[in-house]
Amino acid sequence: MSAVRHDEKGKVKRAVLSATGISEKIDGKKATTDELTMGPGLSSAPHRHPSPVFGYVVEGEYEWAIDDRSARVLKAGETFYEPTGCLHRLSKNPSAEGMTRVLDVVLHPRDAAQTAVPEVNK
Repeated sequence: MSAVRHDEKGKVKRAVLSATGISEKIDGKKATTDELTMGPGLSSAPHRHPSPVFGYVVEGEYEWAIDDRSARVLKAGETFYEPTGCLHRLSKNPSAEGMTRVLDVVLHPRDAAQTAVPEVNK
């Protein structure tokens, strides 16, 4: 058995894509990884997560906004972080032609019934 080295040619390469501190306690939580695939112009309804979310844009562009922050268009290779309970108000493929793929990791309570809770207009 040999250890993986990250500094040799032809071997596994490691690149840090993001490093974000989280204030929530993660003991006893479960991690769920989702792949979102969105066709041109498609979006999801506003929602909240019961825990922090870390995301990575795999393909295309992803228009993203939380709480009252300005919307951002993230490109393939970019990452995002959503704190627990924030309003994920915009989740959209802004392209008229291409596909968008996003991976997200949700660190949620083991007993959470849902990892995304639809926002109810008040």
